[in-house]
Amino acid sequence: MIREGVLRLGGGILGELLSADTGYRGPRVACGNGHEAAFTGYRGKVIDTVVGEARLRRAWYHCARCRRGRGHGRGLAPRDAELGITGASLSPGLAAMAATAGAAVPFARAAGLIRDLAGIRLTVKRVERAAEAAGAAGAAAARQEAGLVARRKVVPLPPAPLPDKLYAVIDGTGVPVTRKETEGRDGKGEDGRARTREVKMAVFFTQDKVNDEGYPVRDRASSSYIATFEPASQFAGLVKAEGIRRGSDHVRQMTVIGDGAAWIWNIASDKFPGATQIVDLYHAREHLHSLTRSLEFMLLGRKDEWLAARLEDLDYGYIDGIVDATRKYPLIGIKKDEVDKELGYFLNNAPRMRYHLRSA
Repeated sequence: MIREGVLRLGGGILGELLSADTGYRGPRVACGNGHEAAFTGYRGKVIDTVVGEARLRRAWYHCARCRRGRGHGRGLAPRDAELGITGASLSPGLAAMAATAGAAVPFARAAGLIRDLAGIRLTVKRVERAAEAAGAAGAAAARQEAGLVARRKVVPLPPAPLPDKLYAVIDGTGVPVTRKETEGRDGKGEDGRARTREVKMAVFFTQDKVNDEGYPVRDRASSSYIATFEPASQFAGLVKAEGIRRGSDHVRQMTVIGDGAAWIWNIASDKFPGATQIVDLYHAREHLHSLTRSLEFMLLGRKDEWLAARLEDLDYGYIDGIVDATRKYPLIGIKKDEVDKELGYFLNNAPRMRYHLRSA
């Protein structure tokens, strides 16, 4: 009860403070579209803030030349723009709070957290809108900054101390989304409707040490992440900018790791032409298991023995050994197509599978 009373008091005080400047800026103001809007009087507005509901009274202007809706002009309040609440019913502070909660947990739980911890009641939809608006603004700012860095308009200082090796792991995966997010997109289902969208991701990290077995060990707390739904062409700019920020121009060795997808190597070759390209061992082994399943009817009881030998070939980067051992078996039809597809994966990526050189 005390908290609710304090919030009501706080919102009232804040409303009076903000209304002290009504936003009257003379009989006419620029509308933002090259015209002038005329003062028509004062209007009230209610916004939710971190200290409760605040009621404002601000000057209202109307531009008869701006067309909106049925062509009756457009109204605006200069004070709204100054306070960051144009077209919004949440104060910037409360919007940031809602966005933070909405990014951490599902929107319904976020609304509950805000209610329980701050005593502020927001609908799930308002939390969703705040989180999406913050995400869109953050993405736009990241794109703008990345563009400046990639075009060398902004040159970040190299990290200090400068690491010896910098890695970039790039991948993409489908994530479930609501139907409105897949409108107009083709899917792989029987009905042709998409149910997921591909999110492209990259993680940058450094490495200076190896473990007792000679495998590289990621430096603690050295990871930075990028994730976006945008196409590969725009994602590539974000990756390039993050590489520059992390010191790709200065490290002794830059390495790009991927699952073997062509779009990943296109980004690596274009944005980091001097980098070493490596297929991550997990995906390579996954394809080797798939190849073994396609040959299972020929291998019979020797399947496990054959797979173990091919895994050893893979660990030594001996791709010719995998190819030769597979082509001993004459195949036709669907099985041949399956095997040829898997062999193509290894042949196309053979220069990126020299795992025996891991300590070089």
